[in-house]
Amino acid sequence: MTNSAKPITTSQTIGPFSHEAWQWAVDLSDAAAPANGITISGTIHDGDGLPINDAQIEAWQPAAAEAEASQALAGFRRVPSGDQGEFTLRLSASAQPPGQPFAYITVFARGLVKHQFTAVFLEDDAGLAESAILEQIPAARRPTLIAAKTADGQYSWNIHLQGARETAFFDYV
Repeated sequence: MTNSAKPITTSQTIGPFSHEAWQWAVDLSDAAAPANGITISGTIHDGDGLPINDAQIEAWQPAAAEAEASQALAGFRRVPSGDQGEFTLRLSASAQPPGQPFAYITVFARGLVKHQFTAVFLEDDAGLAESAILEQIPAARRPTLIAAKTADGQYSWNIHLQGARETAFFDYV
């Protein structure tokens, strides 16, 4: 079984297979997103730059918890990647504290034995220059955490698990 011209690696055959394992779970993709929310779309890529068709992307917005208090998991979304690695996060437009990420992101994927933590900022956020989190990232890698505004008013942001364009990931101890 392959998802590209190259065969999958041994570690990719051991899971986690989140698309199958989480089929029972509630769809948290956009149930709580308000009509005037923020949409961030992109593609998740492996180390060879190929799209990952079975990833799960989770987003958490602490600032949205109060506005979404009536939701089962306020401020939280989980979306699967599509056949071409595409994903869309429909998030609350709740104001984040200055310099904080728009959302904290967790990535799960086949062959990724340990899930990865990252964050996404919006390029038009006035607090970017004063972000203590971005200051911890080498300047050349900061753009990997910033979603670009598109002509339609939404945002575009890709996740790269490895390679020259690797997204900056965080370790929590």
